[in-house]
Amino acid sequence: METLERIQPNRQVMAFILMVFLSQARAEPMRYSVMEETESGSFVAHLTKDLGLGIGELAARSARVVSDDDKQRLQLDRQTGDLLLREKLDREELCGPVEPCVLLFQVFLETPVQFFEGELSIQDVNDHSPVFPTREMLLKIPENSQPGTLFPLKLAQDLDVGSNGLQKYTLSPNSHFHVVTRIHSEGKKYADLVQDKALDREEQSEFSLTLTALDGGSPPKSGTMTVQILIIDVNDNAPEFVHTPYEVQVLENSPLGSPVLRVSARDIDAGNFGSVSYSLFQASDEIKQTFSINEVTGEIRLTKKLDFEQIKSYHVEIEAIDGGGLSGKGSVVIYVVDVNDNVPELTITSLTNSVPENAPETVVSVFRIRDRDSGDNGKMICSIPDDLPFLLKPTFKNFYTLVTESPLDRESQAEYNITITVTDLGGPFPGHLVDVSGAGTLSHSYQYDVCLRGGSGTGEFKFLKPIFPNLLIEDTEREIQDNPNCRNSFVFS
Repeated sequence: METLERIQPNRQVMAFILMVFLSQARAEPMRYSVMEETESGSFVAHLTKDLGLGIGELAARSARVVSDDDKQRLQLDRQTGDLLLREKLDREELCGPVEPCVLLFQVFLETPVQFFEGELSIQDVNDHSPVFPTREMLLKIPENSQPGTLFPLKLAQDLDVGSNGLQKYTLSPNSHFHVVTRIHSEGKKYADLVQDKALDREEQSEFSLTLTALDGGSPPKSGTMTVQILIIDVNDNAPEFVHTPYEVQVLENSPLGSPVLRVSARDIDAGNFGSVSYSLFQASDEIKQTFSINEVTGEIRLTKKLDFEQIKSYHVEIEAIDGGGLSGKGSVVIYVVDVNDNVPELTITSLTNSVPENAPETVVSVFRIRDRDSGDNGKMICSIPDDLPFLLKPTFKNFYTLVTESPLDRESQAEYNITITVTDLGGPFPGHLVDVSGAGTLSHSYQYDVCLRGGSGTGEFKFLKPIFPNLLIEDTEREIQDNPNCRNSFVFS
């Protein structure tokens, strides 16, 4: 890999001028809305009109729709100028609990290069009912519990959002308890059982109540759970956590089985009533798969690989139960610390196979770079060698355009090998290096070969494995040799 040289000042000025010239995107993006579960092929918008273009201009300028996540959920009819759904959209699958649910896309016009930003808002429909994690829960309450005491119940989950999401809880009629709906700081709705009058185990030793969760749809959907209440003999004190909430940071590359934190709860009762066991409380499937807790020691360990780019923090609720059935709640906030574990990615959007000699400045390729890390680990520098008659110009966000710097002479040189180098500003990858020179942040560069997905007429490219310094990638070289569609050079005639 050739050493990166500092980009000449005059090239920076020219890049800035071209970026101003080409970035003819609107100050505000185009905004559209569609209901989830709308059938594929449905009409979204008429882009020819919205972009202020003439009839047939989208086809003439090779317009296409590019999505931020590389998944083509939209399609453009260049002849009619209509933007259509390529597939049926599921808001819960795309955005989960995030509201509003917005898909970002760009309309790319190739000749000349021009970009327009767009946003598609996916509106929720009431297609899910509230669901409790279990059909029944057991609650043990001491007979000397005082009226007004609150007992947390298991919460229901509704994948819908807004007014279609979970709104309230109700409890079947009885003489001793009612339920109140409370809103957590994160916006989740919890049910607390409230004791209305004194209990007498000798008079009534148990209750069987039905807890109902209702959403705000019209008509509302609901889910139920049976709450079985056992009245037990006196146990004066419930466990209390020494600290809550706990906060801890864990590197995303921590190995499985690594200890995360040890929680501790105290119960001043003696004997079995003072013995405490620990468990995860109302944990989601993701938390159950990622962490485990020792019921005796309270030690939390890692059971699934962390990925900062997927989940940046976890809120884990811990329950401590003593031998008499009383419980205390504590919370642990686990922050995932990013490490530089993702290499920069390069995606070819447009590539010209040949360029006529003596042609004025010509666009050879349009491509996009991306790094899934965050902070300095995700910041990138893109460059080509300075001894080539080409310029690399930032075009739009992370898009770059490779253009000829001046007319080419085939008799002088008929073929050029152009290496595009992408460098992130984070720590080294792979492996671990220590900077002892005081020169600053260490970084690595990554070179990419590109390969046609299909025949020479498809125009669709993928990037092969990055070539690390001093590291031979045999699989990449073998694919280049075996596949006649693989290209690592550009030919000019």
